[in-house]
Amino acid sequence: MGAVKLSVKGWNTAGVRLALLLIIVLQTQDPKVGWPQEPVPARLDGEFAKQEKIYSSRGADVPGGYVTNRGLSDYKDLLTSDFCDRLSSLGSSDRWLDIGAGEGQALLDYYALDDGATATAKCVRSWARARVVAMSIEDRRTDTWRQQAAIFGADRLRYVSGKRLRYYSREDLGTFQIITDVFGGFSYTEDLSEFLGKVLSLLEAGGSFYTMVQSVHLEDGKDKPKPWYLTEMVDTAGHDVKVCSWLKQTTCVKVTCESKSDWDQPTELINIQKVCNDVSIPRTKLVKFEAGNPPGRKFELDK
Repeated sequence: MGAVKLSVKGWNTAGVRLALLLIIVLQTQDPKVGWPQEPVPARLDGEFAKQEKIYSSRGADVPGGYVTNRGLSDYKDLLTSDFCDRLSSLGSSDRWLDIGAGEGQALLDYYALDDGATATAKCVRSWARARVVAMSIEDRRTDTWRQQAAIFGADRLRYVSGKRLRYYSREDLGTFQIITDVFGGFSYTEDLSEFLGKVLSLLEAGGSFYTMVQSVHLEDGKDKPKPWYLTEMVDTAGHDVKVCSWLKQTTCVKVTCESKSDWDQPTELINIQKVCNDVSIPRTKLVKFEAGNPPGRKFELDK
């Protein structure tokens, strides 16, 4: 937060003390709270609290549909058709970040050495393995993860948890050639613009962000009649905006969307390739949020 200058001319002593106290409180607040550009409607606080309970749920308390152990074969099905080829092209010095990794099963599958007969092997056609980082809000590492990390080394199989993506710096994480998000932050965040900006700041030029989002207006316009939308976007006049159309307004990226209108819920599989570093993302603000897995969200494009 920048310095705040105050003129005390004409103020009484009590007024000055009150102003200074306000500055101290604001400047020493919990850094996780931050200084929001747009105030979040008070009515959403209860929904955010419900969502936090979902994130921290364990065992029998984990709600149906909140999956934390998706494997690499699931990623093959839920990301754009070029994902496996891109993953297989990585060398041992390259890096892959998986956001919303849960137990990190996809990364464990990636490091599994097999005879080439499994579905996972079809997505990994080289003995070389990139260094990987699994990210989760909650620490969901299993004994299998710990064993594999001990074998390959923490520099090759790293797990980070305890905070959201926005609170990590480039110094904390480094940069990556591939970033994936399967029902992770892209499907759950309350600030879509901030989340995407953070992802792209960690992506090397030439690298790709692979993600997906379900129950949205499809780019190809082939939505089934009266679908139920989980993630909605509108312009300032209230007209519907497709998520992929919004993404394509971002500078320095090439966006590819594969619309899945024949799935139970209309879903976009998305590949965002970063082509240069001067990235600018159209701002959005949250106007609706209903806790769930994933939550229901509605964003309005900022002026």
